[in-house]
Amino acid sequence: MPRATVHVCSRCGLHSGQWHGRCPGCGAWNTLAEEPVAGATRSGPAARGGARARGAPPVPLPLSEVGATPLTRMPSGLGELDRVLGGGIVPGSLVLLGGSPGIGKSTLTNMVLGNLHEAAHRTLYVSGEESAEQVRLRAERLAPGALGVPVLAETDLEQILAVLAAQQPQVCVIDSVQTLRSAELSGAPGSVGQVREVAARIMELCKERAVAVILVGHVTKDGALAGPRVLEHLVDCVLQFEGERERPYRELRALKNRFGSTSEAALFEMRQGGLVEVLDASARFVAEATRAPGSVVLATMEGSRPLLVEVQALVAPSELEQPRRVVSGFDRNRLALVLAILGRHGGIPTGRADVFVNVVGGVRVDEPGCDLAIALALASASRGAPLRGAPRACFGELGLTGELRWVGHPERRLQEAGRHGLDEVIAPSGSGGEACQAASLREALALALPARAPARGRRIAAPAEAAEAA
Repeated sequence: MPRATVHVCSRCGLHSGQWHGRCPGCGAWNTLAEEPVAGATRSGPAARGGARARGAPPVPLPLSEVGATPLTRMPSGLGELDRVLGGGIVPGSLVLLGGSPGIGKSTLTNMVLGNLHEAAHRTLYVSGEESAEQVRLRAERLAPGALGVPVLAETDLEQILAVLAAQQPQVCVIDSVQTLRSAELSGAPGSVGQVREVAARIMELCKERAVAVILVGHVTKDGALAGPRVLEHLVDCVLQFEGERERPYRELRALKNRFGSTSEAALFEMRQGGLVEVLDASARFVAEATRAPGSVVLATMEGSRPLLVEVQALVAPSELEQPRRVVSGFDRNRLALVLAILGRHGGIPTGRADVFVNVVGGVRVDEPGCDLAIALALASASRGAPLRGAPRACFGELGLTGELRWVGHPERRLQEAGRHGLDEVIAPSGSGGEACQAASLREALALALPARAPARGRRIAAPAEAAEAA
């Protein structure tokens, strides 16, 4: 008798009796994979939930009568990580850590467990990808406490749950969730059913025993977390570890956090002895900023912390029919928007030139306040003239009609720039402080760029006048 199968979407977890090229649930293409149907008799969380449902129904309570238990967090020994988590690791929480291969996820988790072990906390490291010998080789170059962490090289979920119940650690790292397999399901490790079952069983145990579990997850080619979306909804916190392997800086962001803010970000530097917290990243980026054409300092916000980063641009004549647009550190669509505004309202066309823009240091900027920095860097590179008073700091959002819009926390941005000697900051109107305020892109160009050289008896034209003439 043929075995019953079902098609499951790897993005949203939708079950379908037949295969579809496009998922009816989330609309993704080629994400339905055939998997055998789980047996009727099982002891998973769904079966136990059904048993509980047959008893007396629960009684709902008003929120005013619900007792609020204060959270007792465990410091991880890394201040930057604790700030992203909201103050430390919460007992019984489930954290999903994702990142590209080789970015430093295992190094980060080894360092955290080593610090907790030195602080007399019970820890456990479960490795499903590496042997215990490989984990030891990595721990030897980290803090001394990393060698004292118990390690278990296992991929069978039932065995891991038995060890967790027997050892009762306070913090456990599972590297990675895609390598575990439950014997109750016949799918391969990493399949939608296996990942969902593994995460649900681990969550049930960690909530029952107050064990904080950090799940290390794989990412897709697009950089998104692999596996069904139900995995991200199941955990309490989703952390994204970003950076380029060729560069030393690593950025940790919180995409979801039930115990803190999702706007925080942490910056680390990869060294021989592990990850080192970068407490004053602005000082490094400002010191490395050049005074050449195409360089500008952006005063941005990373969560609640101001940060100064250098934005560099290069504009060169193109030999291609379709000029290239290469970006690193922010959204490519944002560059297309800034180029259109710069050509229409700034009088600096770049339609026949190759454009390259880079946020130095491997940092990624996702806020609209970077528009003005990109525009000034492109204008400086296009004219081949450095900004006045370089290095020059700026921030602001560009509107489609060429106006310069106000962005959040201008006083903190100006204070951070002044602390590093950048006093003449170009900012939108209403930013306050000692900033050189501008109401439009034309005014910002007039403040930042020197006047063009006269051409045979003509007077020097300001950038705003040149833009109007164009």
